[in-house]
Amino acid sequence: MEIQEAQKIVDQWIKTTGVRYFSELTNTAILMEEVGEIARIMARRYGDQSFKKSDEVIDLADELADALFVLICIANQTNVNLTEAFSNNIQKKTKRDKDRHKNNLKLKD
Repeated sequence: MEIQEAQKIVDQWIKTTGVRYFSELTNTAILMEEVGEIARIMARRYGDQSFKKSDEVIDLADELADALFVLICIANQTNVNLTEAFSNNIQKKTKRDKDRHKNNLKLKD
């Protein structure tokens, strides 16, 4: 699926199932909640914290998809073409970091 298609699918879902978009501020708060859920999983699965019994069945992929959904909502609400924005961002990073990471001694094996 292309990013542009995902933006259309989310928009259609919001208009048919979700009734309407939440406000941009509400969606920003929801995005922070979703990122927090991802952080919780990461801290327990890959970090030093342990899962509670009730948290053991939490699905990282599903939480990442939740965050992506809300991020797409915000992009749709603010008229951001994520395909274009992502392409521009990759070009910016490539130009800016062309030699930076290659020369970073911390990244050497």
